[in-house]
Amino acid sequence: MNRLSSTVLAGALALCAVVPALAGPAAARPATDAPTRSGTAAGAPAAVAAASTDRRRPAQATIVQVAGSVDLLSVRGAGPFRIGASLTRLSAAGLIDWTAAGCAGVVHAGVTGDWAGKVLLAFREGRLVSVGTATAPPRSPAGASVGMSFAELEQIYGRRGELISNDAGDATAYLVRFGSRVELFTGHPIRPGVGWFEAGRADFVERGFRQGHSC
Repeated sequence: MNRLSSTVLAGALALCAVVPALAGPAAARPATDAPTRSGTAAGAPAAVAAASTDRRRPAQATIVQVAGSVDLLSVRGAGPFRIGASLTRLSAAGLIDWTAAGCAGVVHAGVTGDWAGKVLLAFREGRLVSVGTATAPPRSPAGASVGMSFAELEQIYGRRGELISNDAGDATAYLVRFGSRVELFTGHPIRPGVGWFEAGRADFVERGFRQGHSC
């Protein structure tokens, strides 16, 4: 949690208050990539594929189509908030509630719709680089979530994950790598177990934790 700004930390703790009791495990419905400027990513659900049949329909309408599922957060993103998506485009689609400038060109943002109060976004150079949550759901595709212990994460991920420490040696997190992207689970400031689950680009999520950026 050291890497979060005071603004983001306050938002994360606020998310905890939204869901005082963790929900039981739920079957994760695969969330899929909404289109960015380069087009729709592979693996779009049937609903999005059907909506995309008429290629004359605006991409913005396609983004809104995938906003209903709020149970899955992966290295691809969550719902319509896909890693690599444009802040300008998400804002134009009415999916961004507020923004707050961080350091080194990073912008943090809250969202509207079904995901409001469940995730916080981070953009760098106008592109989404991470999605984080302090609630459960959402869960990872493997079923990991906020509220679990690191031991439970190790049972879920086995050799795919590892416990890591930040460069200062005063914080521990559980990291799962997926190529150039990662899932990162960090502790809660006032209770045992995972308090923050973040997924996105390794050069932002993992590096930020290890270096302990304060913003």
